[in-house]
Amino acid sequence: MSNKNFDFIIVGAGIVGAATAYKLQLKYPDKSIALLEKETAIGKHQTGRNSGVIHSGIYYTPGSYKAENCRIGREQLVAFAKKYDIPYEACGKIIVATDASELDKLEDIFNRGLANKTPGIRYLNADEIQEKEPYIVGVKAIHVPSAGIIDYVATNKKLASLISEINPDSQLMTSCTYLKTTHQENQKIVHTDLGNFTANKVILCTGLQSDRNAEKDQAHLDLKIVGFRGDYYEFVPEQQHKINNLVYPVPDPRFPFLGVHFTKMINGTVECGPNAVFSFAREGYRKTSFNFKDTWEALTYKGTWKLFAKFWRKGIDEYKRAFSKKLFVKELQKLMPKLALSDVIPCKSGIRAQAIDPEGNMVDDFKIVEKDGIIHVLNAPSPAATACLAIADEIIDVAFQEK
Repeated sequence: MSNKNFDFIIVGAGIVGAATAYKLQLKYPDKSIALLEKETAIGKHQTGRNSGVIHSGIYYTPGSYKAENCRIGREQLVAFAKKYDIPYEACGKIIVATDASELDKLEDIFNRGLANKTPGIRYLNADEIQEKEPYIVGVKAIHVPSAGIIDYVATNKKLASLISEINPDSQLMTSCTYLKTTHQENQKIVHTDLGNFTANKVILCTGLQSDRNAEKDQAHLDLKIVGFRGDYYEFVPEQQHKINNLVYPVPDPRFPFLGVHFTKMINGTVECGPNAVFSFAREGYRKTSFNFKDTWEALTYKGTWKLFAKFWRKGIDEYKRAFSKKLFVKELQKLMPKLALSDVIPCKSGIRAQAIDPEGNMVDDFKIVEKDGIIHVLNAPSPAATACLAIADEIIDVAFQEK
C-alpha cells in the first residue's frame, strides 16, 4: 500500500462496486483506481448470498431504471461471462399460476414482459408445464427463455482483478473499512482504518451500509436501509432431478420479493427460497442474529413501523415459515405437491438491503445521489447483480454529469 494517491476511489467491492471500477478503468485506462472492501474477501454479502439468477426483467415497471438496466445489463453480463469463461447457463424459467385466481396477475406479468421486450416469452398450458418440469403442477405458466444462472462471486472476482490488469497502478484493498471523506482543495481525502487516501472522485457502493456512509458525508437522505433476511433450503442430492431449471410462483405485486422459488444452481445443486423476514442484524445470517445498533436504528425509524402496519399479517406468516421447516415446505408444495420434508435441508441465508422511505414504502428502483463530488449508490435492489454492468454506466454518468 505504498501508493496513497489515486485518481478514483470506489468504496465497496461487491459486484456493483467492482463493475463500476471495471467500467471506469475501461473508460480511463491511464487513471489509477483503488477498490476498497471492508471484508477479508469480496462477495461476502449480497453478491454471494443471492439466488444466482440472471434475471430477465419481465416483472419490472416498463421504462423504470430497473427494467432498462436489467435488459441492457443482462446482455452485457452474458457477453462478459462468455469472454472470461465465467460459469453461466441461459436455462430459462417458468412462472407458474397454481390456480385460476392467479391468472389475472400472470397476464399482467406477461404484458409487462411484452412492454419490456423480454425475448421469447410465451404461455404454457398445464401439459406443457409438466413437459418442462414433471414434478411441478400448475394451470398456466409463462416460459421466459432469457433467464439463467451464473456464478456471481466468480464474476465479482474477475471484475475486480481486471482493474489492475488494465492499469498496474490500480488495486483492490481488502480489510479496509471506510470511515469518512473530507475535502482538501480540489482533492478528496478518504479516511479508512488502514490510513488516508486521496482521490479526485469517490464513489460508494456499500449496499447494507449505504445510508450510514451517506450520512457520514452529509448527503440528504429520504430513506433508510432496513435488512430483510432470506433463508434458503436445498434439495438433498438424490432429489435434485426433480427440478430442471428455474421455477417461480406468481408474485404478490405489492412486494418487491418474488416468493419462494426453485433454482437449479450453476454447480448443479437445487435451492429453494428465499422467504423474507425483518432482520435484527444487517449482516447477521443466522435466524437468531442480533445487533443492537441495527435493531435500534430500524425500529426507531417511522418508515419501518408504517411498513409493518401495512403488511403485518404477511410479516407474521413469513416469520412462521422462517422457524418452521414444515410451513416452508408447505409453501413450496403449492408448486410441487409431492415434495416431502425429507427432500430438502437448510442451507444459506442472505440479507437484502431494502430502502424504505419515511411513509413506509419500499423504494423499488435504483437511487444514486451526488454530494460535493462524492457519489453514493443508496439503493441497488434486485436485479442489481444481473444489471451490475449497466448500473456501473449509470453511476459513471452521474459521477461525470454526462446525462
